[in-house]
Amino acid sequence: MPKRGKKHQEASKQVDRNILYNPEEALELVKKLASARFDETVETVVKLGVDPRHADQQIRGAMVLPHGTGKTRSVLVFARDDKAKEALDAGADFVGAEDMVARIQQEGWLGFEVAIATPDMMSLVSKLGRILGPRGLMPNPKTGTVTPDVARAVQEVKAGKIEYRVDKAGIIHVPIGKVSFVTEKLAENFQALLEQLVKIKPAAAKGQYVKGVYVCSTMGPGIKVNALKLSA
Repeated sequence: MPKRGKKHQEASKQVDRNILYNPEEALELVKKLASARFDETVETVVKLGVDPRHADQQIRGAMVLPHGTGKTRSVLVFARDDKAKEALDAGADFVGAEDMVARIQQEGWLGFEVAIATPDMMSLVSKLGRILGPRGLMPNPKTGTVTPDVARAVQEVKAGKIEYRVDKAGIIHVPIGKVSFVTEKLAENFQALLEQLVKIKPAAAKGQYVKGVYVCSTMGPGIKVNALKLSA
């Protein structure tokens, strides 16, 4: 394991590893222990009782947190004509079709954080699979980024829509706000995320579903949250 800095080590000493904190207590502690000079992101880490090797236990989706994430992401929309205008009017940062595909292919341009596409554009956008796929930027119907309603999709991203996806170890990492958020807003975002994960529990998942939940800031230690009431 990489050696932790002094600030991280000192913060870790203030976390009792032998107890499970309730969400509000854990988030208060996250805020208290944040020591960076920037507004750190608060993240929730959830260990799920699923086997991602099986297609019927894959967990992937998106949702709009009640209070957003505190970060505005840049959006590229692949669309033409009226849909392109709708995207621009909704606040998209970049809109285009063949011109954007060429810019990405020829210039290696990746100056956006979320890509959205209308369904009719996917035959064109699919050419970018090797570039966008590994970076998690490929539009996908499961996350609502392939849709005819591009205006709504853009507005949701700008409002703080987050995407979640279980990794090979059955773990999901999701940002739920900034340390500058009041605890109540962080707690509501946290609760909304856990409720969503429980709601989409795969039928094939057996045994304990929510195995562990942690919250932390960008530079801070992980704090284990009592997830008994959140399990299903």
